[in-house]
Amino acid sequence: MNIKKTLILTAAQVKRLCHIKGIIGAVESSFADYAKGQAQMPPKVYLDLKKYNGDFRAMPAYLAGQKASSLKWVNVHPDNVKKKIPTVMAVIILSDPATGFPLSIMDGTLITKWRTAASSAIATKYLARKEASLLSVLGCGAQSLTQIEFILQVCKFKEVHLWDINRSAAEKLKKALLKKKIVVKVCATVKACVAQADVVTTITPSRKPILKERWLKKGVHINAIGADAKGKRELDDDIIRSGRVIIDDWMQAAHSGEINVPLRKKVITQKNISASLGDVILRKSKGRSNQKQTTVFDSTGLAVQDTAVAQLVYKAAVRNKIGKHIQLIGE
Repeated sequence: MNIKKTLILTAAQVKRLCHIKGIIGAVESSFADYAKGQAQMPPKVYLDLKKYNGDFRAMPAYLAGQKASSLKWVNVHPDNVKKKIPTVMAVIILSDPATGFPLSIMDGTLITKWRTAASSAIATKYLARKEASLLSVLGCGAQSLTQIEFILQVCKFKEVHLWDINRSAAEKLKKALLKKKIVVKVCATVKACVAQADVVTTITPSRKPILKERWLKKGVHINAIGADAKGKRELDDDIIRSGRVIIDDWMQAAHSGEINVPLRKKVITQKNISASLGDVILRKSKGRSNQKQTTVFDSTGLAVQDTAVAQLVYKAAVRNKIGKHIQLIGE
């Protein structure tokens, strides 16, 4: 029996293999394919480890058009900051859907950052006002720089405002943005950070609202990224109740997205959800209805996004002869 070898790709190798525009394109296609019914994606499986203040998530998906299937095993352990290791780490297995053979095992940590940032960029592209010039970012942790770099690909902001509960994190991010030739300001409060913002991206682990509707200008677009588990939320009820809410996936958003708490509190129902981002991309649903409307993208992170980017990485690795092939599966 002729058994192929599996390609192993490290984080350093993955980093060399893709560019931002290509990743955004792959993720946008995955949203569209999922909305068209050309993908399979069971809900995330959570393994909650309260003893360690962390959890694992198993995320499988299949993209029929790309003939790609993957499984991501990813953790979230907030206390890892104290141990000086990443809060989020991931491994992706990319398999041949026709045979089940594991084509590649690759670091998925950077891919997780990429596809999350790509989702924000795509939502900003379709939902933000065209004249948007000021981006505010709440939460300046590991994901924040990638978020800004990707969003800048679709909207040429003149200014970026930053806030973090730990001001030193915001100052560190400001230094990292100096080479972007953009005005960057660190703000002392959330209110000051978002007062003039056209787009707000929230990336915190908060379990109670940090962003109030009364602080926002008319026509703002919000990328709500931080809520990724039951009980987490960053936006107050008024924003969710009155805004035009666009989700990535109903099941995931209802369970662990920004809308999970308002739904359980019966502040909103499923009728308050305007559309999925995939349907907006396909023009089955409207994005923004008017220039004064608040739009909210509730991003939970989809396995189809991981599959699309993993496939992109794998093809680039094969093309460029990067990585190591090993005999993982025996005869």
